[in-house]
Amino acid sequence: QVQVVESGGGLVQAGGSLSLSCAASGRSASSYAMGWFRQAPGKEREFVAAISWSGASTSYADSVKGRFTISRANNAKNTVFLRMNSLKLEDTAVYYCAAGYCSGYGCEGPGGYAYWGQGTQVTVSS
Repeated sequence: QVQVVESGGGLVQAGGSLSLSCAASGRSASSYAMGWFRQAPGKEREFVAAISWSGASTSYADSVKGRFTISRANNAKNTVFLRMNSLKLEDTAVYYCAAGYCSGYGCEGPGGYAYWGQGTQVTVSS
């Protein structure tokens, strides 16, 4: 069984930065593509960013391009990071990490992932 655990959420002022971490444990955890999604109150869960199992390919939602960066740890391929810069009020949401065998555009929808974390709250204040 694969477990996915996020960490690093919190409260930050608009314009500030925050980093999230996600670790997948279990058999073949380092071979999964991984993605970040978020869900704000009253809204559907939306795609934020994804990274291939090798780390060579990444994709981002238009709303976060140029501000967020997804990466894999060099010495622990089962760990990914989401660096969030220039945070806006509308970035406030619960952020979820997910792992799965998706590829390409298939990683930009929740159906591409089999394993999900519990989520971590990110709150951006004015």
